[in-house]
Amino acid sequence: MEDRVFNLTEGLAHFDENAPQKIAVYQSDKTLGAMWCLEPGQEVFLHAHPNADDVWVCLEGESGLYFAGDGQEVQIKKGMAILAKAGQTHGMRNTGKDRFVFIGICGPVPVETVKL
Repeated sequence: MEDRVFNLTEGLAHFDENAPQKIAVYQSDKTLGAMWCLEPGQEVFLHAHPNADDVWVCLEGESGLYFAGDGQEVQIKKGMAILAKAGQTHGMRNTGKDRFVFIGICGPVPVETVKL
């Protein structure tokens, strides 16, 4: 069951004051999952996946700013899920005083990323 059940609260999160951290959780032949760990002020750059959907599930943090493209910004926090369909721009900044953690699930793989 090691390749089917993942404990997201014990030892997986990793933080670096110099850059947000992306930790691989799993990859199958159809999707991949990664944990993003951001210190206050850090951000995931604005980008798009032309060929893949990207679902973010916020696990920790009370103040994030989600970049939804076209200048749109949405406040996000723990307990929220966000969908970027294939081709939709997205990114986020941790605007709070505490750490922010979310899981991103993308598919289909391989996932193409275009930095904007």
